[in-house]
Amino acid sequence: MSWNPALEPQCPEAGSLDAIETVIIPRARDLGGFEVRRALPAPRRQMVGPFIFFDQAGPAEFLTGQGIDVRPHPHIGLGTVTYLYQGEFEHRDSLGTHQMIYPGEVNWMVAGQGVTHSERTSATTRAGPSSLFGIQTWIALPDSHEDTPAAFEHHGKDALPLLEGEGKAVRLILGTAWGEKAPATLYSETFYADAVLQAGAKLPLPSDHEDRGLYVTQGSVEIAGETFEAGRMMVFRPGDEITVTAGPQGARLMALGGATLNGPRYIWWNFVASSRDRIEDAKAAWAAGDWQQGRFQLPPGDDEEFTPLPEKRK
Repeated sequence: MSWNPALEPQCPEAGSLDAIETVIIPRARDLGGFEVRRALPAPRRQMVGPFIFFDQAGPAEFLTGQGIDVRPHPHIGLGTVTYLYQGEFEHRDSLGTHQMIYPGEVNWMVAGQGVTHSERTSATTRAGPSSLFGIQTWIALPDSHEDTPAAFEHHGKDALPLLEGEGKAVRLILGTAWGEKAPATLYSETFYADAVLQAGAKLPLPSDHEDRGLYVTQGSVEIAGETFEAGRMMVFRPGDEITVTAGPQGARLMALGGATLNGPRYIWWNFVASSRDRIEDAKAAWAAGDWQQGRFQLPPGDDEEFTPLPEKRK
């Protein structure tokens, strides 16, 4: 659909850098020729809205036979979001889901009281050289849905609202923004979007969300006369009207945010919870390894191995 021009004139440039509450420089980690940059959680910001984990995976190039193997592992208290620019993942989970994901699509898995999943490069893709570049995020669930049953949704590219015009193409991945609504089932006020901007194009951020952030994956943006290159996350003050301008090479951005939760979250390994007791219960259940009758099961079709509890964190 076309961009709604009525939004543009009412979203002025940020008047000063005071509009930016926090600038986050992700921590980079080399996983053997494959780099991951983690922006959230950060020392000065655990969450942006309900987003509690934000990883840039790649870009990476793989030779024939190579790829990614994230063995089966557990989650509680969160929803995971996988969104790719390049490449693919083969997702399997303990609900019985077996789903490929390709660029522009979204995998939304709600862990709730507990789920196990794996993500791997498929055998078909390993048959030749391949690339991978994408973003993986966790969204913390509100207290009322921490124990909700696990669920999985996949939505193709055509199901996600696309706003185009004035030098920008914005795909709404989750939630509501710019008068549109994405199809995934959410449990708190959220927005998450992939924006591709031509040089000089302007993007107004939604002003109807309490918490808002922006992550630059490619190119650069200008805010209040200051330039921010790729690999930076900016978190903005609530209530300020913000418009960002793409730099001379254009930009690709991930816009995210929503309502803040009613309290901080504890994070341990792959678990997110509102209390330490919930973390300890999940830790004990995974350590027990009762894949038939226990709280966690292994994904059908990928149950020959699993990720053990980290030794230093038991």
